Amino acid sequence: MAGQLGRWFFNPWRKLSLLVISVLFGFFLGSAISTIAGQAADWDIIGAGVLVAWSEIVDRIYYSRTWRKQRGLWLEALNAGKIGLTYSLFLEAFKLGS
Repeated sequence: MAGQLGRWFFNPWRKLSLLVISVLFGFFLGSAISTIAGQAADWDIIGAGVLVAWSEIVDRIYYSRTWRKQRGLWLEALNAGKIGLTYSLFLEAFKLGS
């Protein structure tokens, strides 16, 4: 089953669409987390710490030497989600600053 799904995503357009969906999901997730944490006003620092830790863990896995040769689609999708999340947090910061 996993092999069939991997071959199905081997098509470059399907792979690109999955990565775009991952970026958009990360953007949505970052926007939702910052909105919920900002509404409660008690979880700001904890939420920021969790997001930074998650981002650093994904970076550590994605850019490690053991995974550099054989990056799977799931790892690329995870990194794309992290990029969307980071972009969303930058946009939220610019909205608050203006």
